[in-house]
Amino acid sequence: MSAVVTTVFVLVGLAVGSFLNLCVDRLPAGISVVRGRSRCDACGHVLGVLDLVPLLGYLWLRGRCRFCGSRIPLRALLVEAVTGALFGFLVWRYSLTPQLAFALVYAAVLVLVFVIDLEKQLVLDQVVLPAMALGLAGSFFWPQVGPVRALAGGALGAALLGLPYLLYRLVARREGMGAGDILVGGMVGLMVGFPLVLVAMVVAMVAGGLAGSLFLAFGHKTRQDPLPFATFLTASAGLVLLWGRPLLDWYRGWA
Repeated sequence: MSAVVTTVFVLVGLAVGSFLNLCVDRLPAGISVVRGRSRCDACGHVLGVLDLVPLLGYLWLRGRCRFCGSRIPLRALLVEAVTGALFGFLVWRYSLTPQLAFALVYAAVLVLVFVIDLEKQLVLDQVVLPAMALGLAGSFFWPQVGPVRALAGGALGAALLGLPYLLYRLVARREGMGAGDILVGGMVGLMVGFPLVLVAMVVAMVAGGLAGSLFLAFGHKTRQDPLPFATFLTASAGLVLLWGRPLLDWYRGWA
């Protein structure tokens, strides 16, 4: 892939990352992402074009609103940078193919679900349900998945998270995880298919367990505090989409 094409996709990714930041700010609050101009969260001043230039705007403003001096969340910079890097990597990995189109949308959706769950501990139906339909459609173009494996993966992913959800509700009389995590399990299963959904689940559980242990050890969380599992599951889904088959083959050879 030429450097020019890669650069174009990086720039597109930066712009998409800027839009994802808008979605993170507005969707949990039920605010439209297509109407209304962007404003500073602190002073409410309408932002200009220079304020909204992806990546460079944040650096130029040194991470502060130029009207009131309030800090712009570092998340704004990170989401734009990560999305731009992902788009550049994906076009290098898949070239200009139908698979690339789905990989780019998958990346945007996974970043969005990751950040919203990390910040708000929310999984939004209006994001995940369309992504599930997209995962099924993408299975027709994704090698080694196909619609049958996608449906099996979606059902298994939802079931693996639905079972502990029901057990907590019936036995402990409380929610051990959010119902939205079940939808994310189904979404990831549709994207990666069977049996790679099992790899995604294992990676997410190991990563979540390690993170939870570290949070407890350093006093950042207690045993009663929720852990945003969808954050770990979306991150593992991205890993499995790219390298799931080698991971599964490695495990089979090691086992």
